[in-house]
Amino acid sequence: MDKKPEDRITELEEALAYLTRVTDDLSEVIARQDGDIARLTCRLDMLMRAEAERQSLGEGSVAVADRPPPHY
Repeated sequence: MDKKPEDRITELEEALAYLTRVTDDLSEVIARQDGDIARLTCRLDMLMRAEAERQSLGEGSVAVADRPPPHY
């Protein structure tokens, strides 16, 4: 038996409301993650600069990335 047009419209409206809520929730999550990534990227850049400066100040030392592993 077919549903009445009013029932179908109500179902569609409910589905649209649910999808709108999910979209808004996901948008908030993405915005928060974007901020987290930006903050973490900034911190990583600061750490990389600090480590590079620390390595460059070492007298005659070789940068950690350029040293062979200890088992060689």
